[in-house]
Amino acid sequence: MSLGIKGADDPIDWETLTRYATEVMGRAYAPYSHYKVGVAGLVDDGRVVLGCNVENAAYGVALCAECGMVSALHATGGGRLIAVACVDSEGRPLMPCGRCRQLLWENGGPTMQLQTPAGIRTMDQVLPDAFDVTDLQAGAAAPEPPA
Repeated sequence: MSLGIKGADDPIDWETLTRYATEVMGRAYAPYSHYKVGVAGLVDDGRVVLGCNVENAAYGVALCAECGMVSALHATGGGRLIAVACVDSEGRPLMPCGRCRQLLWENGGPTMQLQTPAGIRTMDQVLPDAFDVTDLQAGAAAPEPPA
């Protein structure tokens, strides 16, 4: 699906993005917590990718909605996320957990916009001093410790 974005500077249609997130939230599988989450991400080429949480009786293997959305991003051609709306079972904006913020940073970067309960924020506002590829590159360039 597409929101028909023409360029990175076009305004984000948050109402439509939130509607998509709310619709996919209805397909979440949450029989244990009953806490359904849906997420919709706008990609830099105008596509919208979706995800919902999927619980499991073995709690550690549950999937966050953002994980599903990032998987859908890559499965449908990749690109960069430019805006994300994440909602709870009432369709209200929901702040992603720290793990999911890291996933969003990796796939959207510091300027990606996120709809939060407090309003629209960029990723560098919700995950300051994020760990990313530059940290890995710096670590790879470090000399080996002496033996």
